Amino acid sequence: MNPMIKSFDIEGVIAQPLKQIESNCGTVLQMLRNDSSLFNQFGEIYFSEIYPRMINAWKRHKQQAQNLTVPFGNIRLVIYDNRSTSSSRGKIMEYELGRPENYKLIHIPPMLWYGFQEISGQISMIANCPDKPHDPQETESKSADSNQIPYQWEV
Repeated sequence: MNPMIKSFDIEGVIAQPLKQIESNCGTVLQMLRNDSSLFNQFGEIYFSEIYPRMINAWKRHKQQAQNLTVPFGNIRLVIYDNRSTSSSRGKIMEYELGRPENYKLIHIPPMLWYGFQEISGQISMIANCPDKPHDPQETESKSADSNQIPYQWEV
């Protein structure tokens, strides 16, 4: 975690530990079930690779909620809240996600800026099960070094 940043709870963001079921043949990694309180509806599921030490930031969805987990590797996920009506406006939250210690699902509601950085030194994989299919018209992006988001990535 960046020592300059204090992590705060951000309104609507939920971190939920996930089951890892070991067997002799390998591990079953649960992600999201339709009986979970975090499940709204199915939009799509996709997987993104991120290369060692790379940063993929910043993105915001106007209508789509994200449900992220990292089944392979480790990342730092950073969420910034600049929603005008939020009780956590101006706050930043950092999460380390990956296996085995930090295997969890992070639910990110619409209108929050987020980005991530690969921190394990190997290719990491991010699984996302958003509640709506991707629509480029409802997505916004900023560069990782945007001065509009008060966060400094570790390089």
